[in-house]
Amino acid sequence: MTDAMDRAPIPPARAGGPATLGRCWAAATALALLAALPGPASAATTKPAAGSQPNAAAPAPARAASPAAKAIRIGFLEIESDARYDELRLKPRGLAQPLGRPYAGAEVALRESRFVGEAVGAGFALEQVAGADAKALVEAIDRLHKDGVRFFLIDAPGAVVAEVSQAVRGRELLLFNVSAPDDALRQAQCQPNLLHTLPNHAMRMDALAQFLVSKKWRSVLLLEGPLPDDRLVAAAFERAAKRFGVKIVETRKFVLSNDPRQREQGNVALLSAGADHDVVVVADSDGEFARMVPYRTVRARPVVGAEGLAAAAWHWSWERHGAPQLNARLEKQAGRQMADPDWAAWVAVKTIVEAVVRTQNAPFAQLRDYIRGDEITIDGFKGNRLGFRPWDNQLRQPMLLATHNAVIERAPLAGFLHQTNNMDTLGFDRQDSRCAF
Repeated sequence: MTDAMDRAPIPPARAGGPATLGRCWAAATALALLAALPGPASAATTKPAAGSQPNAAAPAPARAASPAAKAIRIGFLEIESDARYDELRLKPRGLAQPLGRPYAGAEVALRESRFVGEAVGAGFALEQVAGADAKALVEAIDRLHKDGVRFFLIDAPGAVVAEVSQAVRGRELLLFNVSAPDDALRQAQCQPNLLHTLPNHAMRMDALAQFLVSKKWRSVLLLEGPLPDDRLVAAAFERAAKRFGVKIVETRKFVLSNDPRQREQGNVALLSAGADHDVVVVADSDGEFARMVPYRTVRARPVVGAEGLAAAAWHWSWERHGAPQLNARLEKQAGRQMADPDWAAWVAVKTIVEAVVRTQNAPFAQLRDYIRGDEITIDGFKGNRLGFRPWDNQLRQPMLLATHNAVIERAPLAGFLHQTNNMDTLGFDRQDSRCAF
């Protein structure tokens, strides 16, 4: 269970504050290992394979690992022309939306790994590969796997992640999903070698529902968009509302269109009229309609979900547990702020490095078991010890409830308890899981 310190109010902190206890402990451990296990090594970022396209963030200069070091190569798979990173979609900088491709987050973690890698005589390298579709990514995995790569980060939409993970099921490798929040990937479409560092829709909506209950905003108007992803978000909130006793007084569909025949479906005043409610929840996966909702409702009501207040894995304004230093490193690397997929890619690489160091660079089977086991301690700079749930491979983690420029709360909130781990009040608990590895 979370302790009293984790549940304390969030105080302001200086950007240059002290590093977290976990980071200091890790550094001290690495120093001890260095004394016992000499062997210089350095992290490296390799150039993309032939035919691939680098993302918008400029990669770090390539550095070869020392000949004395054993290189741990990590594949980074992404989709060419991924619509989620279209410039027009990124421009509004919507809440809980990506701000760029997450490869930059993996690069930051790689830079951080140089010192600890030396402790076990290991170097770490990223190999970035872009493909047009799932088939191209599977081919890339085949090629890299034959060349000894066992760890892969995948930045792709949910449907692609599902197809790729199914195609490589049973192989000696681990896939880390860093950008697909689909609940199905943690439920019916789960795979034993697919791990998720990005929180899913269920975790986000459970965090949001906890906040509504804490504010006694128990009656909700739900505005749902026309896209399939909007339905997934709405379904996750419906589940969360039932779980925490929030009443959805009405669900109304919106359409963002220039068609005069659909004008009423895009009119916020008309959509928000009718039955009284405490709060408006907007299920809008791309955030385009949601940004027009605040201050346009008939009643003076708060707006949450895709706008106003959102549940996120990370936020640039988070000021505790070493977050300002991490944010600064990402901004230096990518020239922009850190968002959810960046954090998910960063913590995925960090997980691999942690496993290599703690197991003394053991064979893959031991590394895999350590990553999925109870002993691993992952510091995600959010104040809790993180690890993967054994029933669906989702990374347990707190959620940050944030506006555009401030973190308001951290979930799980005070009073929402679990018999073994309070973070399991977010997302699918063991008895809710439909995952069968």
